[in-house]
Amino acid sequence: MKEKFFAFCKAQPVLMIAFLLAVLTMFLIPPDRQYLEYCNFTVLIELFSLMIAVAGLRKAGIFDKMTAFLLRMAGTVRKLAVMLILLCFCSAMLVTNDVALLTFVPLTILLFEKIPDEKARILTIVLETAAANMGSMLTPVGNPQNLYLYDTYQLSIMQFLQTMLPSGIVSLIMLILLTFLLPELGCESSDPEDIRIDQKTAGIYSGLFCFCLFTVFRIVPDWICLLVTVILILLTDRSLFRKADYALLASFICFFVFVGNMARIEAVRDFFSGILTGREVLVSVLLSQVVSNVPAAVMLSGFTENGTALLLGVNLGGLGTLIASMASLISYQCYRSAENAKPFRYLLTFTGISLIMLAGLLGMYFIIN
Repeated sequence: MKEKFFAFCKAQPVLMIAFLLAVLTMFLIPPDRQYLEYCNFTVLIELFSLMIAVAGLRKAGIFDKMTAFLLRMAGTVRKLAVMLILLCFCSAMLVTNDVALLTFVPLTILLFEKIPDEKARILTIVLETAAANMGSMLTPVGNPQNLYLYDTYQLSIMQFLQTMLPSGIVSLIMLILLTFLLPELGCESSDPEDIRIDQKTAGIYSGLFCFCLFTVFRIVPDWICLLVTVILILLTDRSLFRKADYALLASFICFFVFVGNMARIEAVRDFFSGILTGREVLVSVLLSQVVSNVPAAVMLSGFTENGTALLLGVNLGGLGTLIASMASLISYQCYRSAENAKPFRYLLTFTGISLIMLAGLLGMYFIIN
């Protein structure tokens, strides 16, 4: 029992940190009725429903079919990397950065079993990771912090796109240019004809995904979205209940409690309000490097009204250190478990590429502003 507990803590460091922070602040602000006002239940419902919809689509085989078909078009390592980067970048806009990486990084490792070039494998996975993080910032459903900030600050789609689109376009250009570091070796891919799609499951969960988007865009109430999601799971595939990332949902709840309590401490509120004013982007980027961009978004949102600057900062903050984005850890864990992996070389490559991209995007922001 003790071993399982420590294994869980090791696997979920963000949840453990969030839980400890929430408990510590409870000694300063004892639990009362205001605790119920801390949690943004709309965000939790949207996250849960989207997780289920994406899990259903993956089970139907849509992602595998699409990936195999597109990879068939690649002939060299460089072209393969470009395709994988574009797949990660574009799919992360809709299915989140972590799901995009969980889908394409294992596939990349499998494909590179026939390509004897470890540097190329590492660089491809690193660029995929950056692509998923940067692509996900272009839509409200691309990652958890976007969904949270979009709802918390009641942003419009135009406000969101005006804030994120310039950095998104520049980051994609940077990624494509970085693929020229890869060799023009030949490569092979799987046959898309060997993959079958479950038409019924695909139709049901495509519909649920669209329904979730209606909720995100405030057309459908959140409670109706939750009700529809639960009913669909009960009627079609109850095993999908296990596919939701409950650790992420629990982390959000703990951070809601932590931020809510901290915001009620006058000295803390004054400090963060003062340091954030006019520096939202820089402060959120720096904080993301040490606590990850999702908790940084939740923590800082309680101390600034400039939602667009905070939105840009926590998304750019996904670049840099390995823990700046939890999605980056997914890629690292997948690579580390691969045969003949070289984790230290991966970390050096990842950190170098991430810092170069972060410096370029921050430089562009400060020049424009």
